[in-house]
Amino acid sequence: MVRLSPIVATLLTGASALSAVKDLLPTNFDDIVLKSGKPALVEFFAPWCGHCKTLAPIYDELAGAFEFASDKVTIGKVDADDHKDLGRKFGVQGFPTLKWFDGKSDTPEDYKGGRDLESLTAFITSKTSLKPKTPHTAPPAVQMLTDSTFSASITGSKHALVAFTAPWCGHCKTLAPTWEKLATDFVSEKEVLIAKVDCEAPNAKATAQEAGVKSYPTIFYYPEGSTTGVPYSGGRSEEDLVTFINEKAGTYRAVGGGLNPLAGTVPSLNSIVETLKSGGASAYAEFEKAVGAAGDKYAEYYGKVAKKSEENAGYVEKEYTRLQGLLKKGGLSTDKVDDLVRRSNVLSVFRGGEQGKTEL
Repeated sequence: MVRLSPIVATLLTGASALSAVKDLLPTNFDDIVLKSGKPALVEFFAPWCGHCKTLAPIYDELAGAFEFASDKVTIGKVDADDHKDLGRKFGVQGFPTLKWFDGKSDTPEDYKGGRDLESLTAFITSKTSLKPKTPHTAPPAVQMLTDSTFSASITGSKHALVAFTAPWCGHCKTLAPTWEKLATDFVSEKEVLIAKVDCEAPNAKATAQEAGVKSYPTIFYYPEGSTTGVPYSGGRSEEDLVTFINEKAGTYRAVGGGLNPLAGTVPSLNSIVETLKSGGASAYAEFEKAVGAAGDKYAEYYGKVAKKSEENAGYVEKEYTRLQGLLKKGGLSTDKVDDLVRRSNVLSVFRGGEQGKTEL
């Protein structure tokens, strides 16, 4: 059998030579893991294992997050293909296998959680009370669901789109960045949930089986008011998925997370706006009734704009310019940006149906 040097093995598993993951060998395992009095999470891997290669960058990131506390916890790995005796000693039968050692005994606890960074981080925090230190990046917008959280998340209170995936699946890897973008696009929509289930994670297999998942990725849409999934068979581009959610949830998101030109507008009022310029007092009276009947927050804004523009012919252009200036200046909360875009879209109707001209 060809033996791989530690450097080659590291490269093959996708780990960085500068990784904070501790390489464990028969010569140092006992001192670092069993006798140090310091707990350790140990991955038993094989360089040729596909699942191990998938886990490698996540495990590196995990170790980096707890590197500041290297005197309190060890994140290590064993090439159990090269050091089979260590693997056999702890009952390793497949790869990757993760075990938690308390630093005082040689009887580890099997790790049975998900292999995503969030699950691994939560596990170490629960064992050590240490909180990870990570770069200031936005947390994933996609919500990972497990056997213990699925039913609590899919309650019918939201429109949910759930991707059932497997870590080794090529199509799932292709979908992953698009899925994260989709979740980010709808992050401010409280009635929408974009989630994912790792069907091979021990803590999520039962959910995948109950859903009847037989291939990856499988996407189910759970409508508001229902806990029964409907298979999604549409396109998998960000645009396709955004359009689907908008149609189902009644939202107006655009690719990239902004609002599309229809956000804030009320179709039943748009046609009446056209009559205001030449319809006189009777047109305004009819419009006022229509605004009241619409019963919508931005319908009220239609009424305000109509009244102001009746009093001042230049109001619409002046107000539109003011709102565009605020948007360009930036520094606003997401909710405030959404409100200004909706108001701008309404003003565009009064400007002559030029929706979509809002400049961000």
